[in-house]
Amino acid sequence: MNQPTQPNPFAPPQAPVGDVAEPLVASDIDNLPVSDTWKTRFRIIEKAGGVKLPQFKALSFGERMKINFGVLPFLLGPFYYLAKGMWKKAITLFVVCLVLVVILGVLLELAGLGRFSNSLGYGVAAIFAVRANIDYYKKMVLGQNGWW
Repeated sequence: MNQPTQPNPFAPPQAPVGDVAEPLVASDIDNLPVSDTWKTRFRIIEKAGGVKLPQFKALSFGERMKINFGVLPFLLGPFYYLAKGMWKKAITLFVVCLVLVVILGVLLELAGLGRFSNSLGYGVAAIFAVRANIDYYKKMVLGQNGWW
């Protein structure tokens, strides 16, 4: 009674698991359907070591400013994300920021510091401004357009 052996579903994988993505080549960024400004930003992010920016301090001041802060995301917030096709992140960041602003606003009112709660909107705008370049890099270069 020889029965055919079936693969063990609990066996360890035969291939390596983890972040084994091939490193990007400059031509990969050159072939993206984005403007030259975005290609420059993507190259700077690559130079800084990718999404986590481990070599951020090695960049010049101008390069750091190009990838660290966006004026349009600061002014438009979630609408900028929607225009770039990152609707999941727009919804997630907006809801998280809204909840935090409401909680902090109530706490500041209870503490008698209600005037400071008016400035919480600038903090939300700064979150969008700082995250936008990295999130768009993740979408266009890495193909990750998730919720976070």
